[in-house]
Amino acid sequence: MLAVILFFVCLAASSIGAVAGYGGGVIIKPVVDAMNVMPASTISFLSGCTVLAMSVVSLLRSRGNGVILQLKTTAPLAVGAAIGGLIGKALLEMVKQQSDENMLGMTQSFFLLLTTVLVFIYTLKKDQLPSYQLHNILVCTGVGLVLGIVSSFIGIGGGPLNMALLFFCFSMDAKTAAKNSIFIIMFSQLASLVSALIQQTVPTFNWSDLIMMAAGGCGGALLGNFISKRISNRAIEKLLIILMLVIIGINIYNLARYGLAVFNP
Repeated sequence: MLAVILFFVCLAASSIGAVAGYGGGVIIKPVVDAMNVMPASTISFLSGCTVLAMSVVSLLRSRGNGVILQLKTTAPLAVGAAIGGLIGKALLEMVKQQSDENMLGMTQSFFLLLTTVLVFIYTLKKDQLPSYQLHNILVCTGVGLVLGIVSSFIGIGGGPLNMALLFFCFSMDAKTAAKNSIFIIMFSQLASLVSALIQQTVPTFNWSDLIMMAAGGCGGALLGNFISKRISNRAIEKLLIILMLVIIGINIYNLARYGLAVFNP
């Protein structure tokens, strides 16, 4: 029964994520956290695998739809995000070893909430703020490095932070930013998965949960690409705002729940 629920959570999250460029992890992680059905480290791992499956299918399905991957800037970003993802994964393991699952969940919820609030404020004000066209490879790689560290540590793959950076640093429109964001997410999540396998830090999980979540991610990628072709850039920007409000609400709940468990064991 749980695997079926996880399938529909991932299907819905990945559909929205494929349209908005969030990848789905930023929704899957807090929603499954709120369900309180598995440890925080397991949720992070399964969410990452789901996002990886979703991003691969989404990029394959979106070929030829007129939205271009800006590889001169996105490729260095992706490489930086992959390296940053490994660093973020190591930081996550350090926190996990020094604390229990409730402290880990509270820490991740706090940083995800903080990140989402900051990106939400930027998204509301971005038309009044300057944007840039960065081209320097080292600068792009450095931006990706920071992005990868933060995203991997909080277990979301990139999500709203990707979109904000692509708006701000590269002046992309919403659809172009969404596709390039998913490209970056694919690299960072692949690096994170390979690292977990090599270092043997894969948490205990049920294969049925992984299979159903990955299937939901793939289905969501197909549905999201279908929707993306039929809506405007403005509609995607509105979706980003609504989505961030929902994520903020869920993370406030998760932060309170984990906080109570940590301070009132």
